[in-house]
Amino acid sequence: MPPSSTPLQPSGSPSAAALESLADELDNRLADADRALREGYPGERAGRQPVHTVYVPADRYSEDLVPRWGAAALASLDADPEGFRAVLGQGGTGLEERVRAKLASEPVEDLRIDFEDGYGDRPDDQEDEAARSAARALSSSLGRGEAAPFHGIRFKSFEAPTRRRGLRTLALFLEELASAGVLPPGFVVTLPKVTSVEQVEAMVVAASRFEEMLGLAAGSLQFEIQVETPQAVLGPDGTALVARMVHAAAGRCTGLHYGTYDYSASCGIAAQFQSMEHPVADYAKAVMQAAAAGTGVRLSDGSTNVLPVGEPEAVRAGWALHHRLVRRSLERGYYQGWDLHPAQLPTRYAAVFAFYRDGLVQAADRLRRYVERTDSGFLDEPATARALADFILRGVDCGAVGAAEAQALSGVDAAGLAVLARRVAG
Repeated sequence: MPPSSTPLQPSGSPSAAALESLADELDNRLADADRALREGYPGERAGRQPVHTVYVPADRYSEDLVPRWGAAALASLDADPEGFRAVLGQGGTGLEERVRAKLASEPVEDLRIDFEDGYGDRPDDQEDEAARSAARALSSSLGRGEAAPFHGIRFKSFEAPTRRRGLRTLALFLEELASAGVLPPGFVVTLPKVTSVEQVEAMVVAASRFEEMLGLAAGSLQFEIQVETPQAVLGPDGTALVARMVHAAAGRCTGLHYGTYDYSASCGIAAQFQSMEHPVADYAKAVMQAAAAGTGVRLSDGSTNVLPVGEPEAVRAGWALHHRLVRRSLERGYYQGWDLHPAQLPTRYAAVFAFYRDGLVQAADRLRRYVERTDSGFLDEPATARALADFILRGVDCGAVGAAEAQALSGVDAAGLAVLARRVAG
């Protein structure tokens, strides 16, 4: 085959006018894609993400629940301090004091008053009164300064058998809570057992109507999607429906919460093997993680139902399991999880604090060297710098790291860390 007559090198460079014309053509061609990327993937959500969500059945909720849980958690520590220290191991030096301070000052970061599985089916008049009573108790707790910084309710799902009951409970609760025409900061509702994109779209419609009926600001009622069914992860056409759900929420979705036991049971996993670390759980959460990346929607792992209660051996075993699973979730980028009992709070905070303190010095040093453009043993790029800044910020947010300590080690203040972490989505 004869050689090509086209020269290997062009005889001249493109003119500036030609390049400008090409750039204009590509801008026009990619305008829709650029817009979709900006709107669909605005970046990380600004502000703090709670490290956990505590679920409490509505009939067990009262205005003093948060301090009661803090006292109960401290009592569990006092009952077996050596057992707790044994769970922490040699790396736990200094952690117990931090944990105790957290339990005394802010034992619950996020609270969900549960009208779904934790509450069960009750007569309508009983659930009606429970909805109103819980809203009044939350208002009282907020007024006394004893509420969790983040809070809300989980109502019954939009599946046909429970749709009307769930909608009525949500309406009664919101009416009582938002009597002044505003929702408290940090309020969010949980939409459980989502099985279709259409249910998310229906929740958007319901939220908008409630805002109109109650005189709330447009867009103020936000919700989480609870992923408890395989249908939410993988659709009949083989696509990841959870990704479509995120974008169908019209900016109202704040989080994707994994439901360990409903999801595992739906996949046919025997009860004794249902776990946050089962392969079906890891698969579901990996899909959720990819679907939420860059959208401002946050991910939460589920819970363990092995509670640290009973005889000392059972408490220690429950603590050890919970501590290990929380650390496992953090290492995989699931920065939030569920807690179901006060005795889980000590190991929640011990694992969270250890995670951030163990990595603080290296992360801060790498970030400092990146910002100052000095040599280090790592070839860090902007994406890694973003992850380093986010790691340090999360440590500050939960109390594992002091703001002054973080700035001293990294050379970057809180505002600078937020910029580097690109926490920009509202």
